[in-house]
Amino acid sequence: MSIYARENLLRLMAVRGLTLGRVAEQTGLHVRTVRGVLRGDKKPHARTLHRLAEGLGVDVEEFFVEPAQLVYRRFDCRTNPLVAGVIEDHKELFHGWTETDFDELHSRVGTGGALTAEGALAAVQQMNRKRELHEKLDLLLESSHAEVAAGILNVLYEKVVVRE
Repeated sequence: MSIYARENLLRLMAVRGLTLGRVAEQTGLHVRTVRGVLRGDKKPHARTLHRLAEGLGVDVEEFFVEPAQLVYRRFDCRTNPLVAGVIEDHKELFHGWTETDFDELHSRVGTGGALTAEGALAAVQQMNRKRELHEKLDLLLESSHAEVAAGILNVLYEKVVVRE
């Protein structure tokens, strides 16, 4: 699955001061499983990565990010300082956000450079709308209407891809 799972789990543990036992406790995974990910002997199963992500409160994509890309994340936070103020002033808009979501917000730029406070709020609202749609689509794809939803999605996708 992910060739970066080991490095990113180690990073998350270091940043949060977590032990092997604490990670196992938070994720519900067996200590042996967590130790295996940390050793990097084998690529972890998707369900293992999902349990790690859920237990650690991060998006599963966090385990697929090349560690070198994290330099860009830190750069984006420093170059878009107004975002921190927007986050502080509008905490209600960030319920359920993951580290990856905050990174995406920081990496956005407005016309001419960094986001303005208004631009950051607009980006947050757009990201929240997108998240809500993803949640609805996930639910539909797990329901008895999965084939209909997939069919509609495929028709719309073909229409967009062919036109662009």
